[in-house]
Amino acid sequence: MGAGRALGLLLGVAADAVFGDPRRFHPVAAFGSTASALEKRMHADSEAAGVAYTAVLVGGTVAAGVAVERLARRHWLAQTLTTGLATWAVLGGRSLAAEGTSMGHELSEGDVEAARSRLPNLCGRDASRLDTSGLARATVESVAENTSDAVVAPLFWGAVFGVPGLLGYRASNTLDAMVGHKSPRYLRFGWASARLDDLLNLLPSRLAAVLTVGGAPVVGGSASQALETWRRDASAHPSPNAGQVEAAFAGALEIRLGGRTVYAHGVEERPVLGHGRNPDSGHVTRAVELSRVVGFGAALVSAFVAVFRK
Repeated sequence: MGAGRALGLLLGVAADAVFGDPRRFHPVAAFGSTASALEKRMHADSEAAGVAYTAVLVGGTVAAGVAVERLARRHWLAQTLTTGLATWAVLGGRSLAAEGTSMGHELSEGDVEAARSRLPNLCGRDASRLDTSGLARATVESVAENTSDAVVAPLFWGAVFGVPGLLGYRASNTLDAMVGHKSPRYLRFGWASARLDDLLNLLPSRLAAVLTVGGAPVVGGSASQALETWRRDASAHPSPNAGQVEAAFAGALEIRLGGRTVYAHGVEERPVLGHGRNPDSGHVTRAVELSRVVGFGAALVSAFVAVFRK
């Protein structure tokens, strides 16, 4: 069972690297549409309603994954193929790299308006008043966080629990992106989705930070600064998980992240991560390269774990 799961994870990683997200009938998009429709029926300004909403969607997705896993475990090839398809469906490494690369190119060309228009593809910040440095900072932070969320975490849970882990994690992370923020509509209703996503990312975010430390020299970065900044600054971040990998990226690239961050629902004053210079377009490009290195490391670690997972 372990070998089939490991091969499936690697197959899914390869499919994401070659093909990117499925162009048609993307299961994550279908899940999002279902979640939106269910929200219209279940939304209420209460945490209890949000708990029920999260339980129905994540629980239903995990149950579907369990059914697939039980059917496929009868033959290693079936398990390999189903794990590979699920991994391909939930990973976002190629899309993340493509958006980051395009952002780096636009910033290097001085096309601030194009970069502002692209930023919503990476994060939910208000880009209207960001200058080149602010856009570069937002991009590096988003690349770092999404490397953990869209690559390392699904591979981690896929290695541990197979298809149910892959699908369940992606369902939770998608709900967090949809309803897990602090706007008036979702402050209570989205609480359960946000807390579940925090819980599921506790271990993967720290694995992502470790892989960032190890991968820093590959992109001309500093492993020692990555480790020091991660250990010193990560806990100051308001997120128990995003701060881990953002701090590690800041140290690896020897830049300064954090500060005033404007969202549609309000303004957050983030702690400063790192003591280097403010990021520029070159750091965006290197952050994308580092993201790829971390993703490659996560693929190897997840395959290793899957082989020995009973």
